[in-house]
Amino acid sequence: MIVVTAPTGDIGHRVVQNLLHSGAPIRIVARDPSRLAEEVRARAEIVKGSHGDTGVLRKAFSGADAIFWLVPPDPKAASVAAAYVDFTRPATAALEEQGVRRVVSVTALGRGSSLADKAGFVTGSLATDDLITSTGVAFRGLAMPSFMDNIGRQAIAIRDQGKFFLPISGDLKLPSVATRDIAAVATRWLLDDSWTDQSEVPVLGPENISFNDMAGIISDVLGKAVSYQQISFDAYKARFVQFGFSDAMAQGMTDMAWAKDQGLDLTAPRTPENSTPTSFRQWCEETLKPAVLG
Repeated sequence: MIVVTAPTGDIGHRVVQNLLHSGAPIRIVARDPSRLAEEVRARAEIVKGSHGDTGVLRKAFSGADAIFWLVPPDPKAASVAAAYVDFTRPATAALEEQGVRRVVSVTALGRGSSLADKAGFVTGSLATDDLITSTGVAFRGLAMPSFMDNIGRQAIAIRDQGKFFLPISGDLKLPSVATRDIAAVATRWLLDDSWTDQSEVPVLGPENISFNDMAGIISDVLGKAVSYQQISFDAYKARFVQFGFSDAMAQGMTDMAWAKDQGLDLTAPRTPENSTPTSFRQWCEETLKPAVLG
């Protein structure tokens, strides 16, 4: 039995579909099962509730062989540590109590870097991994750079202003990955029952690319001029506060962006094994273009 948390998010819903196609038995933890596709509700076992709740996890993890663990967004949390580490504490108790053998988690690049302890959400994610691995469970942390899909959150600005905005240098070439590829890697590890150790697995996308390069590709795909505009870190934080984030979580997003601008995502060397297939141009054609034009 494979348990999937955060099943309606960008990554989680793809993991669910991949596992259903594989024929593996799956159990889903969902706050609101009505948000799941009808096919999913018909074919998967559903445990209703939050995967931050001890009672829900005790039920969900019973008899489970593997867990896909993803901390959900909590923009109003009192701190990054509360959003990540405190949320995960009930899971560690349930993992030990129910004897779960393997956990696959989505985490961040940067472990071992001097930047890792001041990188906001990255710092929280890595601390969460430490909490999970302290149970002794076999663990794969899929260590991610920024997601291509995050650019899609600026589809309206790209459509109406011909621009997208971040505080990171426009010329800095960084890895980026599509969520479809993250889900594919996660699925492979969840279906493989041969591993018993603990390690991180970088998932880097196919190439390093700058935001200025992304703007050129977006322009080509959309057939209109699109540019990247670097904004200040203060302005970046203010936007999250405007969106309803707590000050601590807005600062966490800002600290993460600062660390990435300092090269945090360049700490893992690229190899054929950690390079996933979806290029930024392909992602733009298949995902961003419909979002902008739709």
